[in-house]
Amino acid sequence: MNSSLLNNKIAFFSTQPYDKAFFNKYNADFGFELDFFETQLNTQTVILIEKTKIVCVFVNDIVNEAVIKQLAEKNVKIIALRCAGFNNVDLEAAKKHNLKVCRVPAYSPQAVAEHAMAMILTLNRKTHKAYNRVREQNFSLNGLLGFDLFGKTIGIIGTGNIGKAFAKIALGFGCKVLAYDIVTNEEMAKDGVSFVGLEEIFKSSDIISLHCPLNDQTKHVINKDSIALMKDSVMIINTSRGGLIETSCVIEGLKEGKIGYLGIDVYEQEEKLFFRDLSADIIQDDAIQRLMSFPNVLVTAHQAFFTNEALTQIALVTFNNIKSLLKQNDIENKAALLV
Repeated sequence: MNSSLLNNKIAFFSTQPYDKAFFNKYNADFGFELDFFETQLNTQTVILIEKTKIVCVFVNDIVNEAVIKQLAEKNVKIIALRCAGFNNVDLEAAKKHNLKVCRVPAYSPQAVAEHAMAMILTLNRKTHKAYNRVREQNFSLNGLLGFDLFGKTIGIIGTGNIGKAFAKIALGFGCKVLAYDIVTNEEMAKDGVSFVGLEEIFKSSDIISLHCPLNDQTKHVINKDSIALMKDSVMIINTSRGGLIETSCVIEGLKEGKIGYLGIDVYEQEEKLFFRDLSADIIQDDAIQRLMSFPNVLVTAHQAFFTNEALTQIALVTFNNIKSLLKQNDIENKAALLV
């Protein structure tokens, strides 16, 4: 190990007990000094950083221009994301202030893909309701009717590593799989996935699963107009980014019965809710409360990535990214280096 690495401190924000456990475990091979903060990174919490060149952030940390300016003033050189998405980081501001930004482009695509399928199966076969019902000694099957996945059409929006992994799972269930992306994945096409236009995804799919990044082109891809094109009783699954769905439009679709099932592991305003225990609080977000009031809606709290394999890869890739930037100011895997 290069001795110059040993005195480098990493300030972690939005940390949970499992973050500490995995990063501490794998730091034995790297020798960084780790400083963990439970709070979110924002303009008020930047003050916590002392004598730190590196900050490590997660999906709901606020890394806008104001925060980046403060980081630069504190002589921070690296912003390391321990996730794949980076829509919460102002990359142009990072360039302006000469900060390197890296991420974990792929950790365990299977983790998220499998969670998406778990949500489909739960919503369809209502196993969560059956579990609670049987615990109360109610063995009735009324209200638990589902449908065969075999032969149904699943539309996938976004065919990166996670979308590709999800397609394989869906094909394994005997589903017809349609996919939309700006580039056709030839390997997926050979496996039997049909690449079609976005409108065809909306019109033909019994189930739509979102696996694309959040950007100007994909923001609110699920909206009033796209919902109007969909089949009646369509199932929508989102394990990607909350901003892909326009929440008010989905609520209307649920109320009207156009959307038959909704499974979300992400939510547009999740930074105020997810990764916290709010069981004793009055939640002020009326939209999430309305969503959770529907019997055909399943909400999980950004849990899809949460497997042993994924957290192991997140820790190792994050440490290796930082090590590479400190030693050679570059990362071999170009997908990991954003700025």
